Amino acid sequence: MFKHCSIKELAQVIDATWGNVYFGARPYLDAMHELENIDDNYYLDSGKSVVLYFLANAQTWRGQTAREVKAELKRRCK
Repeated sequence: MFKHCSIKELAQVIDATWGNVYFGARPYLDAMHELENIDDNYYLDSGKSVVLYFLANAQTWRGQTAREVKAELKRRCK
């Protein structure tokens, strides 16, 4: 479902569906709004590291959409 979305589009979905974003995930989610794909950089951080840090801090985001988006983000990090 999310295979053709950019990272910034996935970040928009996350913001729209995760009511109260965990404070530890917020800076990484904000950075994801600036990324088109996993190979982009956010200042000195790689897109991959931003996404991986987001995933590490997104454990409280649950539900079907959360599972699908997280799975897509993990797939892109491989």
